[in-house]
Amino acid sequence: MQTTRVLQVDAFTDEPLTGNPAGVVPNADDLSDAQMQAIAAEMAVSETAFLRSSESADRRIRYFTPTQEVDLCGHATIGSFAHLYDEGLEPGTTTLETNVGDLEIALEDDGTVWMTQERPEVREVDIGYDRVADALGVEQAALEGASDDIPLAVASTGLSFLVVPITYLSDLGSAAPEMQTIEELTDALDVTGVYLFTFDALERESTLHGRMFAPGAGVPEDPVTGTASGAVGAYLDHFGAFDDDFPEELRLEQGHYVDRPGLVRVRVDGDVRVGGRGVTVLDGSLAVPADDDEEIIEA
Repeated sequence: MQTTRVLQVDAFTDEPLTGNPAGVVPNADDLSDAQMQAIAAEMAVSETAFLRSSESADRRIRYFTPTQEVDLCGHATIGSFAHLYDEGLEPGTTTLETNVGDLEIALEDDGTVWMTQERPEVREVDIGYDRVADALGVEQAALEGASDDIPLAVASTGLSFLVVPITYLSDLGSAAPEMQTIEELTDALDVTGVYLFTFDALERESTLHGRMFAPGAGVPEDPVTGTASGAVGAYLDHFGAFDDDFPEELRLEQGHYVDRPGLVRVRVDGDVRVGGRGVTVLDGSLAVPADDDEEIIEA
């Protein structure tokens, strides 16, 4: 029976068992779609990345949740290149073919991975604060109090998210999201998930603290979300959240409310770039069934 190497890499952290766990399959050229989907189901993390050869870029990458393929995933990209760095990939710039196009990846000397996002798109949405508050299980006043200059809006740098500011960290922490209602909301807006955030962060040097809910994509709450962080960076820039003093680098805390704390670095300087580290916590192999084998993969 065919076997393949698989890893789990915790992304947006340099501490094991924190951040956002991603599956990584370094050599996936010989795997079919069905086999990749089966491996992702067996890995049972939010996304597993499959590295393949490419005709248009240095590498091709595909991402699968346990139930479906998705077009882009920030933390699985960071995790993949953290692994490649550990395997000897030299610092510098490389290109990566994804379902949304070819992206630029920069690897720094210390292993930090920077992922250039797609062109930002931001639009306000005409949706009631009452509906959003009900979906997120927060007080409507806490949303309205945070939205004088930064309204509810959909932002994308490859994947679309509803971006929702809230007043205090206590409001964020006490959110009691109703997943079915959130899924109905994201379906209505044609977005991947909802990113709820406050500028009331835990660490002095952090810009904000966020939580991201995407039940429609099979992720009730994502620990640390690269694509959403890029979208939030574009959102803050679009609405002039820092007037004329936009920070050179944003630091986005996430994951503390699911016991997987991590940090996403975001730079907005024309392009939007998302950066972070990763640490490998599992390295092994899986036995892969034949294409027509519907049995569960054995670890």
